[in-house]
Amino acid sequence: MTNISRRLPSGASSLLRIFSSKPKADVAAPPQPQPRLQQEVGLYRRLTDLWCTDGEVTNAINEYIKEGKTVRKVELEKYIKDFRRFKRYRHALEIGEWMESQKLIFKNKDHAIHLDLLSEVKGIAAAENYFNGLPLSRRVSCTYGALLKGYCDEKMSDKALDLFGKMVDENMIVSPLPFNHLMTMYIKLGQPENAVRLEEEMKKANIHPTTSTYNLLMNGYSLLNDIEGVEGIFEEMITHNSELCNWTTYSNLANIYIKAGDQEKAKLALEKLEKVMGVHERDAFHFLISLYTRISDLDNVRRVWESLKSNLNVTWNKSYLIMLRSLDNLDDMEGMKECFEEWESVRSSYDVRLANTVIGAYLRRDMLEEAESVLQSAVDKSGGLLFHAWENLMTCHLKKHHIKQALQIMETATASKARDNGWEPRRDTIDGFLDYFEQESDASSAEKFYELMKRIDCVDSHLYESLLRTYLIAGRKLPDVRSRIERDAVEINSELEKLVASVSLG
Repeated sequence: MTNISRRLPSGASSLLRIFSSKPKADVAAPPQPQPRLQQEVGLYRRLTDLWCTDGEVTNAINEYIKEGKTVRKVELEKYIKDFRRFKRYRHALEIGEWMESQKLIFKNKDHAIHLDLLSEVKGIAAAENYFNGLPLSRRVSCTYGALLKGYCDEKMSDKALDLFGKMVDENMIVSPLPFNHLMTMYIKLGQPENAVRLEEEMKKANIHPTTSTYNLLMNGYSLLNDIEGVEGIFEEMITHNSELCNWTTYSNLANIYIKAGDQEKAKLALEKLEKVMGVHERDAFHFLISLYTRISDLDNVRRVWESLKSNLNVTWNKSYLIMLRSLDNLDDMEGMKECFEEWESVRSSYDVRLANTVIGAYLRRDMLEEAESVLQSAVDKSGGLLFHAWENLMTCHLKKHHIKQALQIMETATASKARDNGWEPRRDTIDGFLDYFEQESDASSAEKFYELMKRIDCVDSHLYESLLRTYLIAGRKLPDVRSRIERDAVEINSELEKLVASVSLG
């Protein structure tokens, strides 16, 4: 213990149908119920609806209470647990903050969960401040452990080890969880040798491993290219803690064998996975599909997919997304089309990630008409702004020198409050446009592109240098260029200064 204490043209008319419609919300918002019907909607449904509308949790809870409804702490705790499970950390945090504002009694575990959410949403500094503000009586194993997890997630090894040392000194290491956090950190830092050494420290402290501990140790040995070490950990688990061996163990083992290039052992591990998993284990089905995809076993991918649908009452959007990505990776375009059409026929909500996956698959295979058809349908059905799909179409048109179509799409995107929706074009997309303008001496299109980038505050010295080079190559002059650059608050470096002198009038 003391050693460690310290990412087409099929015709202009069809293009306009897709891109000239009035911009709508990025994600389909649920229909707004009438005031009378709102009374019938429970609090959990209202909070989950916020996933789409990005509403405020506090307002939703307060409105619910104003209607004369009662909110119980045990219900809110369940909502936090569900939101964390689906990685909706901000909404979970807002529930906790509402609970604190109402002076609801927090247990030590509540403080630990809140600290972890602060770290996820607002950063480790906020988590530290929260921890330091806790009474000494609340600084116990679980709250220390939550802060330790935050340090390990951020790969802050010095702080993590120092805090771990304090936990050792205070006899707070009562479970393998702190060791698991350190192992995860060391693996992220590319120090698997330190991760596997923790096994001996745990034995000295008489701390018994969990399934996660064994998986982490196997991953550590895998990163050291020590397959014998991996198998040794597995054998130890089977011999001494066989009850801990579940489907995640075999999934992890299969993944390790795939990385090592041993498909035969990987298949054996996948067969064992299917034997030990429950028929309602959705995540197990997902892993099976993904792992069979990685060994290019399309028959088993299809078999597992049918098994998933037959054993689970509801097939989630996430399941369809995983299957679509697998069929894309396995180059089964007909299967992907059938799967997407099946999803569209049974979906309860429109998930633009599925449309983006199919559109991307078509574009990578130069199937522009198919991609355009799916995109048009997605815009109509989702009411959403599919920025990433639009950008992929731009790139495809640029490669074919269809600059008019590419600029048309960019004009639509930048007119749609793109930045408000968290989108701006990738650097390689911008460079694709700029390179085209220079190669074709197309100063007019370069100017139009500049105006579009100005809309979304994406004008910088790099863009200006390319714009002025395009004018220079085209043999054109540009009036008042220096003042224009200064108005855009772009610093004039030495390269830009030369270009300004070359294209300025007079």
